[in-house]
Amino acid sequence: MLQKTYPYYLANEPVAANTDLEVTDKFSGEVATRVAMADAAAIDKAIGLAVDAMPAMRAYPPFKRQAVLEHCVKRFRERYDELALALCIEAGKPINDSKGEVTRLIDTFKVAAEESVRIDGEIINLQISPRANGYHAYVKRVPIGPCSFISPFNFPLNLTAHKVAPAIAAGVPFVLKPASRTPVGALIMGEILAETDLPKGAFSILPAHRDGADLFTTDERFKMLSFTGSPAVGWELKRKAGRKKVILELGGNAAAIVDGDQGGKLDYVVERLAFGAFYQSGQSCIGVQRILAHASVYDALREKLIAKTKSLVMGDPKHEKTFVGPMISESEAKRLAGWMEGAVQAGAQIVAGGKVDGAMFEATLLEGVKRDTDLYRKEAFGPVAILERFNDFEAALAQVNDSDFGLQAGVFTDSLAHAHRAWDALEVGGVVINDVPSFRVDNMPYGGVKDSGLGREGVRYAIEDMTELRLMVMRETW
Repeated sequence: MLQKTYPYYLANEPVAANTDLEVTDKFSGEVATRVAMADAAAIDKAIGLAVDAMPAMRAYPPFKRQAVLEHCVKRFRERYDELALALCIEAGKPINDSKGEVTRLIDTFKVAAEESVRIDGEIINLQISPRANGYHAYVKRVPIGPCSFISPFNFPLNLTAHKVAPAIAAGVPFVLKPASRTPVGALIMGEILAETDLPKGAFSILPAHRDGADLFTTDERFKMLSFTGSPAVGWELKRKAGRKKVILELGGNAAAIVDGDQGGKLDYVVERLAFGAFYQSGQSCIGVQRILAHASVYDALREKLIAKTKSLVMGDPKHEKTFVGPMISESEAKRLAGWMEGAVQAGAQIVAGGKVDGAMFEATLLEGVKRDTDLYRKEAFGPVAILERFNDFEAALAQVNDSDFGLQAGVFTDSLAHAHRAWDALEVGGVVINDVPSFRVDNMPYGGVKDSGLGREGVRYAIEDMTELRLMVMRETW
């Protein structure tokens, strides 16, 4: 079970300032714990101490950064079950998915520990003309300065890890605002970081209401803002962020193409599509929302996918057999139900699922969804997928691109030509061949284009954003 209360962390220290934030069990709706909330004064103080920590963090050597990250890996393993249960309760994530996210948390910190000691520079050959004769140039990476992090509710451990672990590896102090619906995992992370000898002010983890957290975005003492969340919020934060660097990992309405050569592999394809569409109640920005199947396999795929969708167990996320738990809130379920009803009124047919009870939303499959409906155009962020057929692969690629989003896409095909054509043509940050767009390994570059955001996560790529190049030119004789 969760502790009765959790402090926030201000400049590496726990502060039990209040118990103002109620965190609910997303399945029962009951208050599971209470968390300290930071006010504007606490946030301002954290930023100032992060600025003060910058010289010590620059001097904090890579082998010590690595030791901190390795300590976290050790403690995450020791507290594996606690972290998984906390995630299951505060996010409503089925326990098997929760355990999987703890595993990814560990992976992300492991990769960061490895990267922390190989942030290398380069020698640049200046001998491009006689005037540069006798000159040499060297480039190294240096920490950019204090960073502001805002993390989302849907992966409150691993998406927080993708900000925190690279920051420690890069040697930058940070102030993190975890999602107010799911702050507990980040605070446990803070408890573990507080066991290390990181310089004072190296980190602060401060739950705060969105309307009281403008400093995370507007304060010019921050040199970078990294935000993961909805497009509407992300682009507004970028507008308000001033001169600082901004990294945005936003939403999507990811598509998966099933080519006509997959007839003998439909069982595998269906397993992966069902997982990609409905795991953790579809609350993933790379969840499968649109499924485009070639006409030659459409009917067989449709039959198998309907059966698989109907077989998924919905219920208490603490039960091992549960695959679909609650959405994050009843209001989110109502929002998605409204989109679904709008699609049906426009001519769509629900072929599996469709029932909604509070925050519980059945795994749902539709076909015949018009392309101008909210359910098709926007990010569903729930357990709903759309099935449609195509006859021409080029037309399918164009259909995938007919979206305001561009995060990842999946293509099931045995054709190397089609795989490379998809990689060339799809306007997304990543193309996954023979798996769903929901596939992610934590060391790969991850991010999108269009309304899906700016920049890339993935530990090494995040470190590059959190550091900047510094050039030294040396004249050999003078």
